[in-house]
Amino acid sequence: MGKIIVNLDVMMARRKMSLGELAERIDLTPTNLSILKTGKARAVRFTTLEAICRELQCQPGDLLEYSEEDE
Repeated sequence: MGKIIVNLDVMMARRKMSLGELAERIDLTPTNLSILKTGKARAVRFTTLEAICRELQCQPGDLLEYSEEDE
């Protein structure tokens, strides 16, 4: 079974943006953004994804990737 990998931390590092700064810019709590960043979120709203892409100047595919687990 595959899984979705969240590369939010990579994009934030490339843009030199902290979790707190991004959370404030997209009007999301740092806790909820952290849950998304660590891949523990069960879902993400398109409006949140759009806001993240706007602030990090990236595409959704830069943030999310599908990986097949080799088990």
